[in-house]
Amino acid sequence: MKKLTILMMGLAVLIAITACGNKDSNSTATSQTTTAPAATSAASPAATTKAATGGQQVVLKATNFEFDKTEYRIKKGESVTITLENSQGIHGASIKEFNINLNNGNKTVTFTPDKAGSFPITCSIMCGSGHASMKTTLIVE
Repeated sequence: MKKLTILMMGLAVLIAITACGNKDSNSTATSQTTTAPAATSAASPAATTKAATGGQQVVLKATNFEFDKTEYRIKKGESVTITLENSQGIHGASIKEFNINLNNGNKTVTFTPDKAGSFPITCSIMCGSGHASMKTTLIVE
């Protein structure tokens, strides 16, 4: 009976370790996959790429108290899909001028910007002591 209990506990620990390990390796693979297109895009240096359908794609990568880029450039009048990826911590992204609020429940939005200019993107989820400085800029040309 004692051997069976020890065996069951060992099996439970093994399953827990395996489950946690798979989650981390999938997150890393996703991050690496989404990083490659932005780095190879010659059309725009600020992580904006053209989708196969002709729409613009922006990936906001959020880590502890910062976004991965200081600015993201898109074209006025062209459809754009913005996706929020949380690499570290739990963050949101708000662009008030376009009534956009991305968070864990709503990570992607597609819209067509109708005005040009520079628009602040701020973290919309309280994430700690550096929350107030977590900002970047969307530039619509």
